[in-house]
Amino acid sequence: MADLFDTEPASGEPARSAARPLADRIRPARLSDVVGQDKVLGPDGPLGAMLGAGSLSSLILWGPPGVGKTTIARLLAQQTDLAFVQISAIFSGVPELRKVFDAARLRRQQGRGTLLFVDEIHRFNKAQQDSFLPHMEDGTITLVGATTENPSFELNAALLSRAQVIVLERLSLADLERLAQRAEQELGRPLPLTAEARDRLLEMADGDGRAALNLIEQIMAWKVTGKLDIDQLAQRLMRRAAKYDKSGDEHYNLISALHKSVRGSDPDAALYWFARMLEGGEDPRYLARRITRMAVEDIGLADPAAQRHCLDAWALYERLGSPEGELALAQAVIYLALAPKSNAGYVAYKGARALARQSGSQMPPAHILNAPTALMKDQGYGAGYAYDHDAEDAFSGQNYFPDGMKRPVLYLPVERGFERDLKKRVEWFAGLRQKRRAEDKA
Repeated sequence: MADLFDTEPASGEPARSAARPLADRIRPARLSDVVGQDKVLGPDGPLGAMLGAGSLSSLILWGPPGVGKTTIARLLAQQTDLAFVQISAIFSGVPELRKVFDAARLRRQQGRGTLLFVDEIHRFNKAQQDSFLPHMEDGTITLVGATTENPSFELNAALLSRAQVIVLERLSLADLERLAQRAEQELGRPLPLTAEARDRLLEMADGDGRAALNLIEQIMAWKVTGKLDIDQLAQRLMRRAAKYDKSGDEHYNLISALHKSVRGSDPDAALYWFARMLEGGEDPRYLARRITRMAVEDIGLADPAAQRHCLDAWALYERLGSPEGELALAQAVIYLALAPKSNAGYVAYKGARALARQSGSQMPPAHILNAPTALMKDQGYGAGYAYDHDAEDAFSGQNYFPDGMKRPVLYLPVERGFERDLKKRVEWFAGLRQKRRAEDKA
């Protein structure tokens, strides 16, 4: 298959200028040239099926930078014979949108539709997003929005109901290698890199085709003889920071991956996601808090020491700072991943909260209420209370739920770790409670 940035021009297209950036010079001329997006562009993919049926609906292209969102939108317009109009939500406001809509309306009266491509569409506010709706509904525009953020969180429900979300994937190393080969063909010479350095260069692009081509263009401008190895490449080229937005979608994706790796008892995967977040610039204190939450939610009383271990690691980080303190947090991650797991306490807590909401304001049974006044004694407060320390086994078996409430079972410990012992205690007390009640009735 051809690549994301193919060199062959479309019929009638003017010659491409060598002065233009490499990424623009080898931009695809056909949708079949786009690399890495076969799932959406293939015959059975959503875009392939639309084009095969001769009908293009409004779209939201969601994916990381450098995967071809702008290129795909431009080629969709070309293949469907729609006028291509591009704006950016960063630089456009209501006056610009009004001009775009007016021009599209005139164009439609003349018999041609408009594909309006909106880059960074998530940056428009609710009112601006709503302004697209009537023009999408009456066919004045076919909207194609591009976003790197999760549309579910960033776009209005009304807009999403009128547009199909298309998910584009980051480019693989194989995809980036095809781009590198096309770049070499365009520039007429190979990259001056050893095989290992070439692999490292593509890794540095981090799935971003535009970034890969910019790096290649930069390297090709160097005056070097022979081939650079990995160390020489590293001296000349700073590694790109991993894509990570501490307040965005990637933040939640990675903390979810870390949490589920701990829950899944995989210390290697947990350490990897922990390191990914640190490399992205995440605040270690945030990680310390979330790691402690994991100990409470997913390990609980199966290993009560896990919570203490997390708090100690947190305190060590506060005392040592970075980078030494981060090792303590990493060791806490390993401990949690390998600890016995139980969410019985978490489930019991949620069940108790739900029962509390459901039961309203029912009073505790009178026998467990204090009676500091004569009036309260007359009302029966404290009457019949059995002091457990005076009972056999220090257990009276009295009822502590509101009168008339069926006794619920909220805490169900598992047969793992320390909760195995707690399970035996729960069962012992349950049996003893049943025995005491039978004795009271006798």
